[in-house]
Amino acid sequence: MNDFSHLDSRGDVKMVDVTDKAATVRMAIAEGKIHLQQSTIALIQDDSIPKGNVLTTAKLSGIQAAKKTAELIPLCHQLNLSWVDVEFEFSDRHITIKSTVKTRESTGVEMEALTAVSQAALTIYDMCKAVDKTMVIGDVKLVKKEGGTSSPSIDYRPSVGVIVMSDSISAGDGEDKSGKILVEGFQNSGCVVDHYTVLSDGSDKLTTNVQKWKEEGVELILTSGGTGLGPRDLTIQTMKKLIDERLPGIEQALHAFGRGKLKTAMLSRLIAGSSGNSIIISLPGSRGAAKDALSVLIPSIFHAYDMMQGGKH
Repeated sequence: MNDFSHLDSRGDVKMVDVTDKAATVRMAIAEGKIHLQQSTIALIQDDSIPKGNVLTTAKLSGIQAAKKTAELIPLCHQLNLSWVDVEFEFSDRHITIKSTVKTRESTGVEMEALTAVSQAALTIYDMCKAVDKTMVIGDVKLVKKEGGTSSPSIDYRPSVGVIVMSDSISAGDGEDKSGKILVEGFQNSGCVVDHYTVLSDGSDKLTTNVQKWKEEGVELILTSGGTGLGPRDLTIQTMKKLIDERLPGIEQALHAFGRGKLKTAMLSRLIAGSSGNSIIISLPGSRGAAKDALSVLIPSIFHAYDMMQGGKH
């Protein structure tokens, strides 16, 4: 089966689950055109169309449509839109309609922007059809989107290493799941992940592995596990000694995202900081924590490496 996110393994439609995606500011701009006779455009500009003010009505219709997109398109998510605007630009034979939609949600607003343009065009058509039988609607397209994995635009991808801390997994009594989620997630984002190991909780090899990986040029070192409150959960204590400077913003973002989904996440410990040319982040050892980390860190964490080389924030 193909990789369309709106199809399951059998080819049936499904709604995409965005529960694990971070809520961020997202924006989309769409535009389209309605072609009319020059005389009709003149009537619109003079506010002489018999049905009333065309552009004001079309603008309100487009805004309303954007807010009702989830009702019109079956697999769209209901979103709390923070801003919708519809603008018009005249030429000799057509009107260009542009919509801008913003939200702070877990998925984008492309469909809302496209729906606003389409509905505004249909409203113009309805209000002018008595005086113009030649109208054609077309060229509806997405012009720009920002937020989520589309923004910020960061080309750089660091080399990544993953260390799993677990007594049971290192002894062969369990299977690593959280570490593999991290490996796969960063590989899918374009990173090279060619450093991976499993150690027992509290292992002295943690320090030597981190130091060795730093010398080998691993730029992002992630540990998974050993961050709880048990007597052998020593990852945080060890990593504190290896970090030159804490990165509290990363820690706060990861904690806030986890607590927003699971109350017991407040009991988990984590740490993030820089060490030489590397960034080290220690995460709880659950699959949920690994998935949350991917949602929070990618792609924003990649910007850190530009900053470390003197780039602007």
